[in-house]
Amino acid sequence: MKPSTRALFQIHFCVVLWGFTAILGKAITLSALPLVWWRMLLVTGALTVVPKFWKGLAEMSARAAATYLGIGLVVAVHWLTFYGSIKLSNASVAATCMAFTSLFIAFLEPFLTRRSFDPREVFFGLAIIPGVALLVGGTPAEMRTGLAVGVLSAFLLAIFGILNKRFIERGAALTITGLEMASGAICFALIGSILPAASVFVLPSRHDAVLLLLLALGCTLAPFALSLVALRHVTAFTTALALNMEPVYAIVLAIFIFREQQQLSSGFYAGVVIVLAVVFSHSALTSRAGGSDSVPALPVDGHPGR
Repeated sequence: MKPSTRALFQIHFCVVLWGFTAILGKAITLSALPLVWWRMLLVTGALTVVPKFWKGLAEMSARAAATYLGIGLVVAVHWLTFYGSIKLSNASVAATCMAFTSLFIAFLEPFLTRRSFDPREVFFGLAIIPGVALLVGGTPAEMRTGLAVGVLSAFLLAIFGILNKRFIERGAALTITGLEMASGAICFALIGSILPAASVFVLPSRHDAVLLLLLALGCTLAPFALSLVALRHVTAFTTALALNMEPVYAIVLAIFIFREQQQLSSGFYAGVVIVLAVVFSHSALTSRAGGSDSVPALPVDGHPGR
């Protein structure tokens, strides 16, 4: 098998694993705050036994380390709102909201990186409005708070992606991931110490413990490591399209596992089609314009800049 073909299968396998993050978030009975704390704590613990993490940390400047610790706080709040969206609505709604990330990046990046604004982004912003209207109309009233929290999560993910892309060259990928995960875990631990009512330190049941291990190791570290290998052999265009499939995989999995199509109307799924069509078109245009060898930076979760 050609390296490029193998890499294509590898990246899609990674995206399927990332799609399971929403499914596991729904299946875990813990509330969002302890769920995210345990996930970040487990990932941090796993990385501390990897020699490359410590080697990269020794070679990293104090300023760069502080930068990644700060970015880790954005990751933590993103995950908190993502799993909060799942708890307030369902996995399909939360996963669909993540499709807005690339469009948020398109509008935010000019301000955060001081690059010129592309007028074409206005077109994509307007084109997505009908899809958003259908999404809102097709979501039950009791789930719309979860929809709003999911959009906020996508906004935070976009900020994280832009910052990570800007600073990722200052350190080894595993070290960056470890620092970001440790930052979020420490932050939530401090919140739990100061505000006991936050209920951060909740001991998971055996059922939740198994799922948390799958989430931390099987859906975070394993696909992250595999994606670093695969990205060497695929173009930015192929990568962008593959990564945009994550909401699709998550929605399909949610339908088969949780029967979520019974909770959502046909209008919701029509909105999903419009939103994803705009996102795929945007990715295709920007990747082609940026050159086939420009691969977007992958963060800990798998989205471009996520």
